[in-house]
Amino acid sequence: MSDDATAEEITLGRIETEVALLMRLGEATRRATGTAEHRVLDRAAYVILRHLDKAGPQNVSALAARLNLDGSTVTRQVSAMHRDGLIARTPDPADGRGTVISPTPAGLQRMAAVQAARTRLYGDILANWSPDDRGTLADLLHRLNEALDARNRPR
Repeated sequence: MSDDATAEEITLGRIETEVALLMRLGEATRRATGTAEHRVLDRAAYVILRHLDKAGPQNVSALAARLNLDGSTVTRQVSAMHRDGLIARTPDPADGRGTVISPTPAGLQRMAAVQAARTRLYGDILANWSPDDRGTLADLLHRLNEALDARNRPR
């Protein structure tokens, strides 16, 4: 085994460990944060509302495909969100048998509250980081998410 391969394996092992810790600590931080703003939406509803806000209304199949989730899982989540008044269903103009999902003003308001609370939290956590370091972290996380998303897309 070459020194380069060993160094690469060590680096990839460090990345794997740091990502695992990030996921665990992120969840622990979410649970430990005492403010009600963090709890006005569950994680699934937040992700769905963020996507609908960015991408616009869409049917459950498109939403499931974009989020890399099973259609039945998204259907259950969307049904609960509809009951809670977070999303609206309208007939799908492309397919009269289906519906299109869009966020309601109440859903967008809750999503914005969670987003603002999370932004403040990360502002506190990263307060001692330089603006350049925060920017680099944002860029690298974006690249990682793009790579993960591309890996999970059907080929």
